[in-house]
Amino acid sequence: MSGDRSRYHRILIKLSGEALMGSQPFGIEPAVVGTIAEELVSVHKLGVQVAVVVGGGNIIRGVSAHEQGIDRITGDAMGMLATVINGLALSSAVERHGVPTRVQTAVEMHQVAEPFIRRRAIRHLEKGRLVVFAGGTGSPFFTTDSAAALRANEIGADILMKATKVDGVYTADPATDPTAVLMTRLSYREVFRRGLRVMDAAAISLCMETGTPVQIFNIQTPGVLKRAVLGEAVGSLVGPEEAT
Repeated sequence: MSGDRSRYHRILIKLSGEALMGSQPFGIEPAVVGTIAEELVSVHKLGVQVAVVVGGGNIIRGVSAHEQGIDRITGDAMGMLATVINGLALSSAVERHGVPTRVQTAVEMHQVAEPFIRRRAIRHLEKGRLVVFAGGTGSPFFTTDSAAALRANEIGADILMKATKVDGVYTADPATDPTAVLMTRLSYREVFRRGLRVMDAAAISLCMETGTPVQIFNIQTPGVLKRAVLGEAVGSLVGPEEAT
């Protein structure tokens, strides 16, 4: 590691389910999961305590299920179960590199994962285990963005890192507007004022209340997670007014 020094002691990474499907229209692409696991392990080797909240959109999204005629609460429950599948896949991929993991889920299923217990999760992190949080918040109507903001604050993470398939937050949709510019630093209030789709409103509100910074970057860029942890300016950083 030759002098590499992390800027953070404990981080929480919000990983979308879509990031796990690679070029497939849905499901899990093992090679992609393996690459993401390598990114996580590279950060863990720096001595950083790493927790992950994983989504389930590569399998099913509660909102989409509702639009197809499934009761919203049932659809959200299906989405939460999908996150457990992804969490187990990610856990397995990380452990192949010799890093111990624990999967904790807000929806109890003792045969496959631990129930979420805050003090136990923190203890796992202190012992050097990578913790994967699945099952969302355990309640319908809340996204995995909200779950990530909640868990980040519950475990006292220094930063919430949102690993997506885009480079960060732009002034407009770069796919349709060639004048769109990447916003490298912005405040929580600016996110609301400009109606930017960084995370859902509940997640940003919680992070604003607690002062938890949020960094958004493209996880498909090799080495980007380690660069972010080392303090390099990658993607977009959302924080208090005075930090922007």
